[in-house]
Amino acid sequence: MSNSNTLDQPQFPFFRFGIIVTGKGEEEFLPSLFRSLEATGKCHFQVLRRIGQRSPITSEKRRLVMTGTGKKIPDRDASEIGLPARAFLTQPSSFVVLVDDLEKDRADAIKSVFARYRLALDTILGTRKHRASVHFFIHMIEAYFFADAKAINAVLGTKLEDYNGDVEAIPHPKKELTRLAPDFSEIDHGRRIVERLDVRHVLSVSNTCASLRTLFGWCLAAIGERPTDLYQLVNGLYNKVTEAQINTLNQ
Repeated sequence: MSNSNTLDQPQFPFFRFGIIVTGKGEEEFLPSLFRSLEATGKCHFQVLRRIGQRSPITSEKRRLVMTGTGKKIPDRDASEIGLPARAFLTQPSSFVVLVDDLEKDRADAIKSVFARYRLALDTILGTRKHRASVHFFIHMIEAYFFADAKAINAVLGTKLEDYNGDVEAIPHPKKELTRLAPDFSEIDHGRRIVERLDVRHVLSVSNTCASLRTLFGWCLAAIGERPTDLYQLVNGLYNKVTEAQINTLNQ
């Protein structure tokens, strides 16, 4: 006879993703970007906290002070990044995603910025470090709006067509939205656009949106899904700085 308690248990794990963001808009509405993943019934996304953007530590004086105190990372990185991530990962089947809105002015420093975030997570998480990843919106989340013009048109009343090219190459997407709609609100309009944004459509062109594809590829790998043509995960471009994190998930 089957044990009734066994029947009450879920047959598959349910995955939880905690998101650490750097942008005010993302703090308000980022989980809705992942609604196509949540629609699988396998996972849920929530924002853990918003942090200030980090820059590479280039000051030799600061490096010497940290070395003298035996610290690998600044206290602020530990308290705002590493410790919240560690606390969230005490939950079963949980993962952490840190997403930085990388403006064009900071794009050349992407490797160093990535390294700083990664060091904060690695130092605090130890053996759980593979359950956290770092990704970038290039250049800012507003860039991806232009890959699904219907979402912009529905909110701003514009008559745009999908951007002809890689939206991650748009230098200042937020400025472009303000040019199109002078009253554009990062929070109000941004939320409504993201709620309509079809990420499957945004990632349907294989040679564009490498950074966003890497983020979704990592999340799908985390919940045990194999790459498919959905989001162009098989043949699409990946971000060369962040894609290696996908291969470390099973370590």
